[in-house]
Formats: sequence, structure tokens, C-alpha cells
Amino acid sequence: MVLKKFYFFNLTKYKLMKLICIGRNYTDHIEELKNERPEDPVVFLKPETSLLLKNQPFFIPSFSNNVHHEVEVLIKINKIGKHIQQKFSNKYYDEIGLGIDFTARDLQVKLKGKGLPWEKAKAFDGAAVVGDWIIKSELPNVNKIQFEMTKNDEVVQSSSTSLMLWKFDEIIAYVSKFFTLKIGDIIFTGTPAGVGKVSENDILEGFLEGRKLFSIKVK
Repeated sequence: MVLKKFYFFNLTKYKLMKLICIGRNYTDHIEELKNERPEDPVVFLKPETSLLLKNQPFFIPSFSNNVHHEVEVLIKINKIGKHIQQKFSNKYYDEIGLGIDFTARDLQVKLKGKGLPWEKAKAFDGAAVVGDWIIKSELPNVNKIQFEMTKNDEVVQSSSTSLMLWKFDEIIAYVSKFFTLKIGDIIFTGTPAGVGKVSENDILEGFLEGRKLFSIKVK
């Protein structure tokens, strides 16, 4: 099993894939950052190079003094699709995971203030954690998944997919209007409230329905 996981994460360096992220998908997080509630899902991308390799620590980048953790439920696309009807969206994923969208908040605020894109704050090397995966059929209801993240054994983010403004099937249908979804693409479905600064030597651990799916050390 360990060899299989290691093989997958090394393959990602050579295969084409997209990391598609949904912003402002939890009301409490929108209110936390004093953002405007969107009429449609906020979509942005992270390049493949932003993927933090398995068992590697997260290094705080030199260009930021305020990197935030944002824990998110992930879905992995299992077939090619474009203009997918929502009623068929459930056929395009069979694995669910948990990860972190690291955000250089100080840089993001500066860029947003100037009306510029966020990529430098969201898509830098190592800014995307992808943990282990759970087969969808092992979960009783994908629209009521409990998840949480701890920092140094203290719960800092905790929520349920029942609180998402746009559920998995809606997200897949919406995103596929603009991007062709391919096998291996990963969708980050948004973060709840509780985002906060990470510091050197922090230990971040993510749990989905009680199962630990990642453990990251910050350096």
C-alpha cells in the first residue's frame, strides 16, 4: 500500500492534471474574511507544481509573513467530461479526500486591493496538500461528510459538506462548462471558517469522518 501511494505521487510529476479550486463555498468563511457572497462559484486554478509531494514538509515561502491553512474536501475526477449535466455529475468521481489550500494571505490582500489575479498567493510551489483518498461508496452520504483539521492537536477548522453553498454535483457541472475535466483532475471544494496563520514547527492533521487523511509539518 505504501509503495502504491508513493508511486501515484511521483507519477503526478509527469502526467497532466489540473487542481481546480472553489472559493467562497461556505457562508461562515465568507463572513470570516468579510467577502461578498458570490452568485456563482468562484473558480481558480493551481498548477501541478503547487502539489506538495507525499511525506514532504510545507516550507513557508520567503515572500509571505502570513500564510494561512484552508482545509478542504477534495474530489478526484475519474473520466473525461465537458458540459456535464448535473444529474450525471456523480458518475465523474468515485474517490473523496481531504487537503489544504495554503494561501499567502498578506500577498492575496495586496493583489485583491489592486484588482490583480491571486495566483502568486494561491498557486506557489507546495501550496496544495492532497491527502489519502476514500472510496465514495464507503461514505453514507457525500452531502453530509464531517471533516476537521487540527493544528498541534487543537481543532482549528471543523465543518460538514452539508453546509456548502454548492455541492459536489453542482460544482462538477458548473466547472465543466469552462474546462474539460480529465482523469486525475482534483477539485478543491472550498474551506469553512477557522482559517489561520501557520508557523514553523506546526503540525497540521486532517480528518474526514474520523479517518486521518494527512499530516503535515510546517518548516
